Order: sequence, then structure tokens, then C-alpha cells
Amino acid sequence: MDKIVARHLQLGRRSVGELFARGMVRVEGRPTMKGVLGRAGQEVSVSFSPDEGPLPEPDAPLCVRLQTDAVVVVDKPAGQPAAALRSSERGTLAGALLGHYPEMKTVGYGVREPGLIHRLDTRTSGLLIAARTMGAFTTLREALARGALQKSYLAIVPAGDLPRSGEITTWLGPEHRGSVRVVVAASPQALRGARQSTTRWRVLRAAREWQLLEIAAPHAYRHQIRVHLAALGFPIAGDEVYGGSPVDGLGARHALHASYVAWAGDPTLPSFAVASTLPREMEELLGGD
Repeated sequence: MDKIVARHLQLGRRSVGELFARGMVRVEGRPTMKGVLGRAGQEVSVSFSPDEGPLPEPDAPLCVRLQTDAVVVVDKPAGQPAAALRSSERGTLAGALLGHYPEMKTVGYGVREPGLIHRLDTRTSGLLIAARTMGAFTTLREALARGALQKSYLAIVPAGDLPRSGEITTWLGPEHRGSVRVVVAASPQALRGARQSTTRWRVLRAAREWQLLEIAAPHAYRHQIRVHLAALGFPIAGDEVYGGSPVDGLGARHALHASYVAWAGDPTLPSFAVASTLPREMEELLGGD
């Protein structure tokens, strides 16, 4: 059903998912869920208002770390939403991208996330990749799906007996229908929509109260790093949603930063690699020990 709705309304997968989560898709008059198989002859109705997407903000600040004719890599500050929830919303990364790169309006998963290949949580800082052409978007979207985009993160968690390196693999899914909170599932049958996800870590630096981790999660599910570290007993500093302690000095963020993105290149799109250093407030948290 979600593929049918996406095709007919020309919407991105996130926008379609929200329609189902809000009960706005009905089959024979009754609300249905995405993933349900449709049958020929069924009547499908959708309560839908076309979204014009965010307003371009050409004067909005944008920290561009790489720019080519096909791709832009930007460094998002913590506290800034990546995509707009409604067309009137201001101050999003999506609005800034449209203001500086208007060609992105017709590129991407949907009008509310122009050009964006992936997202970061509002309280997470760091590198995001955006495409300026549909060809580049298609290439990088497929690379993301098969784990061919390199993405690394830096996270600060409490000090303790976490192994110097390791990995965790679990099933992850929404806590309940329509929930933004993610939980670990015992099996795919135990939680509808659960997906198997792997997070790898290594300890880079240890302080008295905290330790700095480098994280790799190529196929990152929503909130995957946050949930996995919490499941290990080491929630991210400032991430109160998943058990982290509030920390003075972090402000509108938790201590997670997308620090590296890279693409090996192919005949359609040249390679690139971009790194971002640890933000000042995260560095001060470690140095304060």
C-alpha cells in the first residue's frame, strides 16, 4: 500500500510513512498500515494536502564543507532541524539549502527534505550530504541503502568498562505505532517494522567521567546509535530520551556528532571525503575532567 500511495502522489517514503502513521490512508473506508498488500479492485483513499515544502532562506547561514556541480556536504549545527515539518517553518537546514541551491527543490525523497541523502536528529551536529542533481541523488541513495557510503560519528558516553572496541547487532523498531522513540526488539516478529541493525565502536579517549567513542553505522536506522549505546549501558551524554544524564554546557544538543562522510566514486559520480572536528562544547566536556 505504501508503494501505491508513493507512486500516485509522488511523495517520498518519509512523507508516505507519516500519512499511514496518522491514519490518513484508508482501504474500503478503514485505516490501513503501510506494508499491507493491496488487491485489485480495492478502493484506496488518502486525506492529503499537497505540501509546498520549506520556504527558501537565501540569507540563512550554511556551513558548506564541500561543493561540486553535483553534491554539497554541509556541517549542521546542533539545535537546527534538518527538514521542515511544515512549509511555514523557518530556520531549518532544508530552507537554507533551498536558499543557496534552488535547484534542489526537485531533488530528493520529498519536498520537505530537498536534496538530502540522509538526516541527523535536531540535537545532533555534523556532516550531511545533499545532491544538486537527480542523478547524484539516485547514485548516493542507492549507495546509502547498500552501505557503500562511509559515515562515522563521535559520541561521548559515561566512563566505565565498555570494551575498547566492539559491535552490537539487534532488531530495532518504533516503540509503538506512530512513535518517534525506538526500542530494541527480541525478534522481527516481536515488533512490527523492526529492522536488524549493527553499530560498531572504538574508544578514542578516556577521561575521568566520560569517554569519547568513534562510531560506524553504515545502515543507520532512526536513533540507532543512541538506542544501541543506551542498550549497552552507556547512553550518550545529554540524551535524556534514552537515559542519558542532563549535562550543563551542552545546551540544545546531546553529545553526538557526525564527523566523517565519504564516497568511493563510480563512473557517474566522483569520489569525495569530508571530515569535521569535535565541536567546542563536546571538547570542553572531555577537557573539563
